[in-house]
Amino acid sequence: MHVKPLSDRVLILPNPAEEKTAGGLYIPDTAKEKPLAGKVVAVGPGTKDIKMEVKEGDVVLYGKYSGQEIQIDGEEYLIMRQADILAII
Repeated sequence: MHVKPLSDRVLILPNPAEEKTAGGLYIPDTAKEKPLAGKVVAVGPGTKDIKMEVKEGDVVLYGKYSGQEIQIDGEEYLIMRQADILAII
């Protein structure tokens, strides 16, 4: 399915959560932290007041509680406003 965000929204594929600790212990699903970085999959056109600064393929950092989780073709994504993105890595 092809998704095109509207306005100043961005579709992000979050990085996978860590499966093991540095010592080799496995982390259960309930204890995993949400990733705070991901890859931009699609961007909206922006608005007359907001120029889009991120582009497809950028790896970005975002706030812990930013965005709305959505599922597309069995894959988990986040959709959020560009203003919720903290930095491009």
